[in-house]
Amino acid sequence: MKNQKIEKLKDFDTPSITNVVATYPDKDYCLGLYHPWNEAWYTNQDAKCMYPELGRTVGYAVTCTYGLPDTNFTRLGFADVLRAVDKMPKPVILVLKQNFPDEIKHKNGLLGGNMMTALKSVGVVGVISDGPSRDVDEIRPLEMQYMLSGVTAGHGKWAVQSVNTGVEVFGMQVTPGEIIHMDENGAVKFPNEHLDEVIERAQGLAEFEEKRQRMMRETNDVEEIIKIMSGIYD
Repeated sequence: MKNQKIEKLKDFDTPSITNVVATYPDKDYCLGLYHPWNEAWYTNQDAKCMYPELGRTVGYAVTCTYGLPDTNFTRLGFADVLRAVDKMPKPVILVLKQNFPDEIKHKNGLLGGNMMTALKSVGVVGVISDGPSRDVDEIRPLEMQYMLSGVTAGHGKWAVQSVNTGVEVFGMQVTPGEIIHMDENGAVKFPNEHLDEVIERAQGLAEFEEKRQRMMRETNDVEEIIKIMSGIYD
């Protein structure tokens, strides 16, 4: 059964969610959960949405970190990532930190068709990874959103370094279980306990903005438009 609240969040784009989470802390509709500039709660311009045609994707965060193999630490593997996804409420967005040296990270096609198929089967609807990946043509029919730094065709050996610990990708710090909302504009996170409030305020903001934009479409009087826009950006 679909999580109805998660599905409801798809009624709103990611910038609207940022607006009610923290962008305008002086506005009544904004929860003010983070300092807009000084905290890491949404992604920066390095995040590339691979399948914008899929629209909005929302889920509970599962996190993991990949890096180079280390003979002193062989405790974790991809199976542990799958088990973490299985235990999390659904749907899940996997947030994957690539902890590689720069000369490797930029050519590391970490996830591919096999891994993404397995992730989908256990409940993942999207992946955010701060490095490249591959098989974007093979993964497109799975209808899983991919947010990456780019694409590359190959990789060498790698290993899982952590599962469900805090990570930072594209300037966004994520804790397991947080809600992730993502679309072609980027991604934003917020604590699960604020889900109802975010939906309520996003709905109210959407109705207000639709009314305001309709009013502006119905006039070309500059003073009237200035009046309608008054208080938004000043």
